[in-house]
Amino acid sequence: MSSMLSLRNVWVEYGEKVVLERVDLDIAERSFVSIVGPSGAGKSTLLRLLLGQEVPTRGRILLDGVPLKPECGPDRGVVFQRYSIFPHLDARHNVLFGLECAAAPFTGRLFGRARRIALDEADAMLAAVGLGDSGHVFPAHMSGGMQQRLSIAQALVKRPRILLLDEPFGALDPGIRADMHVLVTRLWREQALTIAMVTHDISEAFTLATRVLTLDKRRHDPHAPHRYGATAVYDLTLDRRVAAETAHTASITIDDNVNN
Repeated sequence: MSSMLSLRNVWVEYGEKVVLERVDLDIAERSFVSIVGPSGAGKSTLLRLLLGQEVPTRGRILLDGVPLKPECGPDRGVVFQRYSIFPHLDARHNVLFGLECAAAPFTGRLFGRARRIALDEADAMLAAVGLGDSGHVFPAHMSGGMQQRLSIAQALVKRPRILLLDEPFGALDPGIRADMHVLVTRLWREQALTIAMVTHDISEAFTLATRVLTLDKRRHDPHAPHRYGATAVYDLTLDRRVAAETAHTASITIDDNVNN
């Protein structure tokens, strides 16, 4: 697999506070990268950098060898823990909205044949995430799992190459969460996605990913804790065939290393 994303000596600073420092990473195309670490270690900040929502204070981020533009481009989709869906639209029109904005940025509406094609695409994406019979349903009448499936459909309908997930399953109960794991794994394979996922669940990280990154601070100053940022302290490549079997052991090992 070729390298799609490259981070070179990336720092993020907010005034005197250093969030990330000396981050050097290469993310291969079609990989599934889980990002773990303690609270405040800059995991969500790293996702925002990859999304183009933030720019590094220092360093460079490259996409296919070209500097990443500071904008949320159509080649990247994102799903948050809190649903990004529109409550006043049914499922079908929630997914359609992204297609209309992309094709008609000034009016936000498509008409005639173009609209019929977009509606077919929206219906196909709803079917892909298991909501094929729920296009008429409004978010208020959906379960948490259905709403998160709809969020994923929104993110994927424009066929991004990269999917960024920020604690996407944290609010779901264990049974629905397991279903979502199956869904995301299937979509990752079928759509040849590159995925970067932030999670606090170590078992989830090792079960889903081909690679696990742990962000934490290498340097600590008790008198000025804000002056040192986090970086990748562990970088583990996984064999998906055995990752699920070793997830529990890995959880104990990583937790011990992070806490010590």
